[in-house]
Amino acid sequence: MSEKILVTQSSMPPYEEYIEAIKILWDTHWLTNMGVYHQQLEKELKAYLDVPDLSLMVNGHMALELAIQMMGFPEGAEVITTPFTFISTTHAIVRNRLKPVFCDIKLSDGTIDETKIENLITEHTVAIVPVHVYGNLCNVEEIQKIADKYDLKVIYDAAHAFGVKYKGRGIGSYGDASVFSFHATKVFNTIEGGAVTFKEHRYYEKLYNLKNFGIRGEELVTDVGANAKMNEFCAIMGLCNLKHMEEALENRKESYEYYRQGFLNINGIRLFDENVNATKNYAYFPILIEENYGKSRDELYEILKQNDIYARKYFYPLTADQACFRNKYRNEDIEKARKLSKQVLVVPLYEGIESKNIKKILDYFMEKRKLDVERI
Repeated sequence: MSEKILVTQSSMPPYEEYIEAIKILWDTHWLTNMGVYHQQLEKELKAYLDVPDLSLMVNGHMALELAIQMMGFPEGAEVITTPFTFISTTHAIVRNRLKPVFCDIKLSDGTIDETKIENLITEHTVAIVPVHVYGNLCNVEEIQKIADKYDLKVIYDAAHAFGVKYKGRGIGSYGDASVFSFHATKVFNTIEGGAVTFKEHRYYEKLYNLKNFGIRGEELVTDVGANAKMNEFCAIMGLCNLKHMEEALENRKESYEYYRQGFLNINGIRLFDENVNATKNYAYFPILIEENYGKSRDELYEILKQNDIYARKYFYPLTADQACFRNKYRNEDIEKARKLSKQVLVVPLYEGIESKNIKKILDYFMEKRKLDVERI
């Protein structure tokens, strides 16, 4: 039986390091409720991400849902966003009783097409929720200009952009707020976790209330809130993983460059454009299967799977086309997003992936291409 090559694998610190770090919890019995490690991780992430302020959350989805909720938008208001994202982005808008208005994307990098945003703005529009896809950054300057012109809030879904900097600034410092995911599959993880970053400190107090039932004292509840606190085990995992981030990124970079050089030599495989003003976190390696490759994305996906290579059609279907919306957005003008969703394939990339496995994947793509060309 051949080895399964999964699309991702969680980064973890040395076993002994984590076990040693959590020992103290058996002495203190303080496992949650913004304990000392929760506070320490907030402080260290604020510095690492180079952001003005930060609030830790139980996961990335609740971080986005509460970031939107804290803005106090009226029920039924419109939020311009992208359909080319994980379903969480759209759900966070809908669960806040707001209406997602889907904007098409750019084929060059998969991010929201900022030139199409303005035409979607109505008197009911209150915000823009763009997504930094695979760590590819949205055009933050142009989006901010539009937001300023129409007095709109900008909340970035930065789940894929941990640690990325744009023109020397942490990407989480752009817009009114940004949201990060620390899920086990992400480049940095706290097992489960997330965070909201923002400029205005008043948002910290709002988010504190929203993630902790609105409790402000032993006998005082000032707001209606949820429970979205990160526990101490997750916070310690984050602190341990953060110590090894530079090593992890260097390892990912080597694998990323191996893939990149290999795929550049295969006709019919296209890579996204790279932003020269942004750093990379090497979180994903998406490729685009073009018509001249000889096989469709779906055919390749199935063939790879049969050979124990588990790539991912990330993102397909579009969020706007998911069954839960019952064709509500079928007629939306998102032609490029639909095209890209049928071309994209994310190949396995994670800290520690062996070079022999990357070579196996690249050789397989080259061999399939060679066979198809010979048949023609």
